[in-house]
Amino acid sequence: MTHSASILVVDDEADTCRNLSDILTDVGYQVDTALDGFAALKLVRQKCYDIALLDLKMPGMDGLTLYRQLRKICSKTVALVVTAYANEATAEEALAAGAWQVLPKPVDLERLLCLVEEALNQPLVLIVDDDPDLCANLWDLLRERGYRVVIAHEEDEAAHHLQEHAFSIVLIDMKLPRGDGSQVFQRVRQSNPQAHTVVITGHRVELDPLVQRVLAEGADAVCYKPFDVPHLLSTLQRLTERSRPQS
Repeated sequence: MTHSASILVVDDEADTCRNLSDILTDVGYQVDTALDGFAALKLVRQKCYDIALLDLKMPGMDGLTLYRQLRKICSKTVALVVTAYANEATAEEALAAGAWQVLPKPVDLERLLCLVEEALNQPLVLIVDDDPDLCANLWDLLRERGYRVVIAHEEDEAAHHLQEHAFSIVLIDMKLPRGDGSQVFQRVRQSNPQAHTVVITGHRVELDPLVQRVLAEGADAVCYKPFDVPHLLSTLQRLTERSRPQS
């Protein structure tokens, strides 16, 4: 189990929040609860959660609207949507919003605990790029393939995340608003030396000397924009396999 992982439970039924909190706390997770979306967002602005367990139907703000806001604040949070109205249309809508799984009510606790554990074991990827649209597209692409994704748009933000998390892979844009990606690469080596690094750039000719220098210093791969998506995904899969402990 991943120790000290944090879970946010959001449900307008106080008994449901209390029961799920007790169960998840008993198995070792840090759990906070909120009775509506607005209270949940207030918590998320103070603390970034690993998992969000969200009721779909709530007054004021439904679970999917909440998650669309939540992921802008804390991109790594994996959403499990809980609903008494589970059907194919609900599942499709939840997945389109970026949620990972939909669980029917009453919650199958054994399945819930298995899904929480599975989510926490998904490889954690940091994307450092100043293009918000590209980051959003990569988030969707990688979440669909079972990665948890953290986004940073500049070096200081990346440095903060590198201090807070142990990443499997870091994707680094070589051209950032202040400075260049080589500085981020050095920060990765200092604070997350176990992380694999992929340098990315849309300025292939202009930045080739910098790219080659960072590769010579130990970066694992380079992927050029616009991305060859199969190549990017196979690169990440290869590096993820190298990160896993050998049995």
